[in-house]
Amino acid sequence: MTSITRGSILQRGGEDKGATPAWTMTSVGEWLRSPVAPYYLVLVSTAMLTGLGLVMVLSASSVGSYTTSGSSYTVFLDQLMYAAIGVTLAVVGSRLPLRWWKRLAWPAVFLALLLQAAVFTPLGLDSYQGNRNWLSIGGRTLQPSEFGKIALVVFGAAVLATKRRVIHKVWQASIPLIFPVGIVLLGLVLQGNDLGTGMILVAILGGLLWAAGLPARWFVGVGAVAALGVAFLAAGSANRMQRIQVWLGNICDSPQVDGCYQKVHAEYALADGGWWGLGLGESREKWGILPEPHNDFILAIIGEELGLPGSLSVLLLFAVLAYACFRIVSQAEDMFTRLAASGLMVWFLAQAMINIGSVIGMLPIIGVPLPLVSSGGSALVAALVGVGLLLALARSLPGAREALGGRGSTARRTFASVPAPAPARTPAGSTGRKPAAKTARTPAAARKRVR
Repeated sequence: MTSITRGSILQRGGEDKGATPAWTMTSVGEWLRSPVAPYYLVLVSTAMLTGLGLVMVLSASSVGSYTTSGSSYTVFLDQLMYAAIGVTLAVVGSRLPLRWWKRLAWPAVFLALLLQAAVFTPLGLDSYQGNRNWLSIGGRTLQPSEFGKIALVVFGAAVLATKRRVIHKVWQASIPLIFPVGIVLLGLVLQGNDLGTGMILVAILGGLLWAAGLPARWFVGVGAVAALGVAFLAAGSANRMQRIQVWLGNICDSPQVDGCYQKVHAEYALADGGWWGLGLGESREKWGILPEPHNDFILAIIGEELGLPGSLSVLLLFAVLAYACFRIVSQAEDMFTRLAASGLMVWFLAQAMINIGSVIGMLPIIGVPLPLVSSGGSALVAALVGVGLLLALARSLPGAREALGGRGSTARRTFASVPAPAPARTPAGSTGRKPAAKTARTPAAARKRVR
């Protein structure tokens, strides 16, 4: 066996006693800078978020599902079905050439507007607090505004990519993205009293225009108008004003105070979880106490059952997804790729921040699901379609398609661009030559020697 000494370990740049060699950290850094890194970062982070979401939906909905349907698995099986549909669409979308995504821009946004307008027909359904943002089709419910998000991202990226030479002219950038498409879609959503989704749509529009290079001075005016609009809509609703008062008024000394029940019990769930959690399936608040435990407030159940590590894992996975989106934006040579990745990043992160902020009390309760994690078929399918587009964008990066399309194992393709570790230094006084290998004798040479 080869003898390994302390000197040889130090010559490789590492340390003894189990320390990680320096070349290993260098290799990880090189891989993160490789063209295939964004693809696998998106794939792994979204797969883990979706998987965690399925597990926690089963845990958080089991009690309520049994109460309403007699089975603890009703909500989970529905979520599993929508996850299968979404994953199938994501796989198809990831393999779809970007030129086809661009061609789908106008049909997608037209269909999104049509479905959103249909909620005001007899097909529409009123949800909690009188919000009208659902459709009933074939015994299933559909929330068109979720698909409006992905349609707006694709449409906005396709339109702005063709106007990159005149993007400094605000009217050129606004038509038709803001006028009429954005305004009509936003108006239909707000007419259904869905302020949370309206805020996400405004964030997507702002992210697309910012990434397209619209002069920064225009965002001051647009931001002021958006803030005034949100304030006006909040002031016109007693329910929204109560939520703001609960958030700012510091009046929730107990759950019995009007409007404080959900906020206080979400805090109870996080407090009961402590550092390490009560254990998977051991939540107390899901027993008919915390409203919407498997939907908007699923993070509270994650914190209660999985503790601080579970909550931080969710934050870390969204941070990885954000980093992957940023890498796609920074490495893209195509304007459509850059804009679409920006829109998707703003969509996922803005919605996650609003949801998490509502659960932990840093924002008023707005009522948007946690992307890829919360229960809800429309939200999950739409988010997974967005993931499929994000994977297609990552595959289009320079050098990524060649690395991903090469033969060999997945690991070999993943680390194709990682350099090999540097060879060990030759000890002083050595010639550096390798000992000559023994030459095998051929049968002819052996016969000649016998003679």
